[in-house]
Amino acid sequence: MEFKLRYYGDPILRQKAQPIDDFGEELQSLIDDMVRIMYAEDGAGLAGPQIGVSKRIFVGDDNSGDGWRVYINPEILELSEEKEVAEEGCLSVPDIFENVERAKTIKVRYNDREGNVHEENLSSYKARIFQHETDHLNGTLFIDHLSTLKKRLLKKKLDLIKKMAKEKADE
Repeated sequence: MEFKLRYYGDPILRQKAQPIDDFGEELQSLIDDMVRIMYAEDGAGLAGPQIGVSKRIFVGDDNSGDGWRVYINPEILELSEEKEVAEEGCLSVPDIFENVERAKTIKVRYNDREGNVHEENLSSYKARIFQHETDHLNGTLFIDHLSTLKKRLLKKKLDLIKKMAKEKADE
């Protein structure tokens, strides 16, 4: 199957993704495709809905040297009260970069590609990627965390992305 990146305005980006319970060959192939697309698009993460797959999966690479990781059925169990503001962008919202406040540390649970359950604490950039990509699985985009004024200032750019998304969907 040929996957295409989906952009702001595509309805799948606003749907709540479905859990994964089959860790077979199809999932393994999907993971490989997601990693390939993430690196080809120079992203730090990529969630299923971003390529038209409404499943609870994302891949990420925090540039720590550990390489990419896959997170299946991810859950955020705890968010620290301590927050951190940093610039975020999104492959599905191209050419827009804005500061977003997120929890600095989080406790998470997820399955790996074999279905094994993991729980761990993540901080800083790893935590930011996890929160951003988990948002995608819940139909939320990073721009939803921006102030009304900031969104208003970005409206023209967002409208252009929405127009591009429609044109690509019609191809």
